[in-house]
Amino acid sequence: MKALVTFVRLLVGILFIFSGLVKANDPLGLSYKMQEFFEVWQLHGWNETTLALSIFMNAFEIIAGFALLIGWQFRLVSWLLLLLIVFFTFLTGYTYITGMPKNCGCFGDCLPITSLTSFLKDVVLIVLILFLLLNRKMVRPLLPAKMALLSMSLVIIFSFGFQYYTLQHLPVVDCLPFKKGNNIIEKRQVPADAIPDSFAIRFIYSKGGKEFEFSQLELPADLNTYKFISRKDKLIRKGNAEAAIKGFDLKGQSGMDSTLQVLQQPIAVLLIGEDLKHPSVSWTAGFSSVFNTSKQKNIPVYIITGQAGNAIQITGGTAYASVPVFTCDNVTIRTAARSNPTLYIIQQGTITGKWSGSDLGKAEKVLTGLPDMPPPAPVQQQPTDSIQ
Repeated sequence: MKALVTFVRLLVGILFIFSGLVKANDPLGLSYKMQEFFEVWQLHGWNETTLALSIFMNAFEIIAGFALLIGWQFRLVSWLLLLLIVFFTFLTGYTYITGMPKNCGCFGDCLPITSLTSFLKDVVLIVLILFLLLNRKMVRPLLPAKMALLSMSLVIIFSFGFQYYTLQHLPVVDCLPFKKGNNIIEKRQVPADAIPDSFAIRFIYSKGGKEFEFSQLELPADLNTYKFISRKDKLIRKGNAEAAIKGFDLKGQSGMDSTLQVLQQPIAVLLIGEDLKHPSVSWTAGFSSVFNTSKQKNIPVYIITGQAGNAIQITGGTAYASVPVFTCDNVTIRTAARSNPTLYIIQQGTITGKWSGSDLGKAEKVLTGLPDMPPPAPVQQQPTDSIQ
């Protein structure tokens, strides 16, 4: 029995550490997922707290998982984990039953799992933690008290420090569709081998005050005695015919779509941010250097944001006031820019470099090593959108 308790303790501890690390790699991702839940529940006032909640929750999973591994404060930690997993089970069960949001984000974007799998995983964890609580007398600390306290302190520092790093410098492991090496043009298209949704046509008729539903093969011989009400398409099999990148449509002041004109440039620089007026880091000085280097090499630069007016206001009167500003779907921008802003270097749509607003100096060094380009053709837009 003691061996079984040890195995379960190690399994649960490792699962929580893994879950916390995967989400700590991208705390903004969990923050946005929390906002989806709050939007569904119409708790809009909580949206400002989601990043702090995300950071704390990720850190707690790592810290509590490690505490479980070494047997530190075992009874307290087990009860806290039980409360946490009960809460998670409610969320995953809600997602599975209602389909809202689409998934719970339990393992972040690096390991997407279905809502049913998430729910079943949490149910199993409840059983395992209850098993540990019932057999807690068999658990002994693995480290002396002082060594355990030192280890826990280091894990706490790491749990919060790692998330601070990823918020400042982008996720260490990029699992998003805008990761380096991906071609945005290709990712905007549905894969050729994708399976489309399968629907069955159903016809609704009424007769004698009752409604009947038939498929095409079930239509009765005396159909002329029925009254047609409506037709509906019933989903019988969910496919996977979705593009990895949706909503990346660039529009300027004129409202014209300039997406392909931008993405098909031999080399281009994209500065992407949700609202550049409220950056999480100071980026203007670094961007000025990036712009000057790009201009010397005839490499076009574009700004993509959800708040075009704010971007134009910030750039007005600067050396880069001529940079074209495009708007894009805000959800897509959040996916593309895990730092506000995020800078890309693309070559014919392929992402060859990606940096946070804190690392624009690194982007400039890469630009310096690129070959000079012939003057780019202007994007067909209003004057505010054309390359000067």
